Amino acid sequence: MSKAVFLDRDGVINQKPPEGDYVTRWEDFHILPGVAEGVALLNRAGFTVIVVTNQRCIAKGLLTVVELENMHQRMTELLAGSGAIIDGTFYCPHEIEPVCECRKPAPAMLLKAASLHGIDLSASWMIGDSDIDIQAGVNAGCKTVRLIEGVEAPDNAKRASGSTTHADIIARSFLEAIRRIFEREGVAIDSFSSTPTAI
Repeated sequence: MSKAVFLDRDGVINQKPPEGDYVTRWEDFHILPGVAEGVALLNRAGFTVIVVTNQRCIAKGLLTVVELENMHQRMTELLAGSGAIIDGTFYCPHEIEPVCECRKPAPAMLLKAASLHGIDLSASWMIGDSDIDIQAGVNAGCKTVRLIEGVEAPDNAKRASGSTTHADIIARSFLEAIRRIFEREGVAIDSFSSTPTAI
């Protein structure tokens, strides 16, 4: 079985829209710094990379399934052009109510990806920027990384953010998250000599 790193989308891969807003146009989809490099590092280290994202904008009628899947296809192609391979993208299109099986913090998207890609969840990681991402990882049996911007002391980030869900690692950027996962996994970062082209 393989090991994976699951990634939330908004706030992890691309710039997060203001609270209550949604990314509904490709023109507003901006890949964050370090994401291409970090995903490429995960590829080289043998991790399967899977995106798992709640997209209730579908239920709200702000975006169609076809439009969302086209956006994800363009995201995948853009990252691939920089040597960063996304192995799969899973999304929940439902509203918060009624409760569905796939919306994070429920683990169904991670479980489905694990079944399709032969992933050992106990050897895998979930990277997110919210409590529901971390809880989804915990519910699936993964180790977790919480991204919190602007935190000077990572060990105090849980208290500083008011988070109610404990993550195994707190990181201030995507690249820091990857490097700290590698430290935990015993991956020699210096062995990766080439860096993909920045997006």
